[in-house]
Amino acid sequence: MSKDKVISPRNKQYKQQRFSFMKEESLMDTFDVIIKNVSIYDGTGKPSYISDIAIKNGLIASISSRIDASSKIIIDGSKKALCPGFIDIHSHADLTIHLSNHNQILEPLIRQGVTTFVGGNCGMGPAPIDDSHRNEAITYNESMMGEDSKTNFHWSSVGEFFEVLEKQGLILNCGFLVPHGMLRIAAKGLEYSKASQNDISLMKKHLISGLEDGALGMSTGLMYFPGLNADTAELNALARIVAKFDAVFSSHIRSYSNTLPQAINEIICLSKEIDVRVQISHLFHIPHAHPIIDEAIKTILRIASAVNKYIPIPMPDDKILMNILLKIDKEIKNGTPLGVDAMPTSTGFTHVLAFFPPWALIGSHEEISNRLKDPVQRKKIYESIKNGNSVWPHQDKDTWSMNFFKIMGFRSIYLMSVVSEKNKCFEGMSWYEIGKARGQDPFDAVCDILIEENGRVLIFIAPTFVGDEFVEKFGACSIRDPNVSIVTDTILLGFGKPSHLFYDCYPKLFSKYVKKEKQLTFEEAIRKSTSLPAQQLGIKNRGIIKKDYWADLVIFDPESIDYSSTPEKPDIFPDGIEYVFINGHPSFSPDGFDSESKNGQVIRR
Repeated sequence: MSKDKVISPRNKQYKQQRFSFMKEESLMDTFDVIIKNVSIYDGTGKPSYISDIAIKNGLIASISSRIDASSKIIIDGSKKALCPGFIDIHSHADLTIHLSNHNQILEPLIRQGVTTFVGGNCGMGPAPIDDSHRNEAITYNESMMGEDSKTNFHWSSVGEFFEVLEKQGLILNCGFLVPHGMLRIAAKGLEYSKASQNDISLMKKHLISGLEDGALGMSTGLMYFPGLNADTAELNALARIVAKFDAVFSSHIRSYSNTLPQAINEIICLSKEIDVRVQISHLFHIPHAHPIIDEAIKTILRIASAVNKYIPIPMPDDKILMNILLKIDKEIKNGTPLGVDAMPTSTGFTHVLAFFPPWALIGSHEEISNRLKDPVQRKKIYESIKNGNSVWPHQDKDTWSMNFFKIMGFRSIYLMSVVSEKNKCFEGMSWYEIGKARGQDPFDAVCDILIEENGRVLIFIAPTFVGDEFVEKFGACSIRDPNVSIVTDTILLGFGKPSHLFYDCYPKLFSKYVKKEKQLTFEEAIRKSTSLPAQQLGIKNRGIIKKDYWADLVIFDPESIDYSSTPEKPDIFPDGIEYVFINGHPSFSPDGFDSESKNGQVIRR
């Protein structure tokens, strides 16, 4: 975009505003950008108002009823809305942010209005790495990434990772949580065991280093190996360090199915005992009673979902999820420092190895692969899956809570992405369908494709089909709740079939939940995507349209904002987003996406 470009200057009378801070700006002032006569949703949830706004040196320099001053860019905001850039506090974009082509990979985030993301979630991320277990740390990350992802990390500490990012340049702002899984690997490698006092001391050392380097807090992945090995003593010891830094203890909790209430209680008790700020990650609920009952319910849902396409069928709120939200809301009112986030979708996604018995994941990548190749070991793994029981606290043999092959069934687990061309034809298909196409038992298909793909296999989890908006209604109570931020859980890798959320999360929130279903107002939906997540993760001077705050801004058309992504073709950019400013620079505009701009910052606590 030309620096002296003028876009549709306004020439009509401005409405008088009742806000005392508004005044006419002097003609002596010079700005980088002036947006005129735009409806401002400031991110706080207060009613919108029409005003002019000016940007200078990356900051919001003025908000006034009338700004008559010179500017490099003047934008007519008539009939448009302006809000803070969306702050996605649960993302895995840190898996690719260090790559030289991350601007292309993460383009969908900017095009939907995301200006800041927080990585290091679910106990996984690229730092810290201890030299004594470097290969294991890299293997752990590589399982989520492609062969071209250049995972030969040349840093050790969180601070060194930040330095690499700043030297390279960032297409959007990036915050980071110290991943508990990486702390465990740094201390004891990929061992399936409890942590000793010496192990905990080493974890605390790396955690302190990461927090001193500016990490926003720590994250756990208590459903994943190796994080699921952590007991209460280990979590409390690390939470005390987080509390001393007034940072955030973010948690992918121990269960989201039949023992979800116990998992919520565990993290609430930790927050109250340690007095540490806790963030409950991507809250959802997968009902689970017994495989026969579960399959019957899914069959009914599939039928209802098909009928719903022609005749609308009401869907009640998930009672268990509603009760949990009421409990959390009450705790927050009583002063417990809790936060929650959720995704507007019916479909989850993760690595397929997460569904394997934890004991089957011990050792190096080669050892795991050999275990899958061995018919005796493969049979033993499958017997663990079929006979395992999801029993709290999910730390004994075959009681892990992510036994979704049993809980969900192979018809409800879909292939999300692979690396090789030979298996890309199966992306988007259920493992039941893949097994049928390959003439195999579904579990054998899973194991063989894992071997063929060198372990790089991501999957979708959906009770009916990927992206089913009928089933989504079941968990809509979390999207409505005032204490729940909206997140994408982004895993954009540059290959594979992505989730629609990576393209349409926030436009979908506005189109579906605000305009079509009126479950939220624009003001509330924007607050849940801007100032609330900033508050929950302690991100300063962002998330609100306020003088001297960073100019991370989105201009959109309230009438046309919409999404066209589908499960079959998720990679469709949304409609209605017109400008995205990152630290005052237009990274997206009517001229298109500025792929060369690297205006993001590393956000330090």
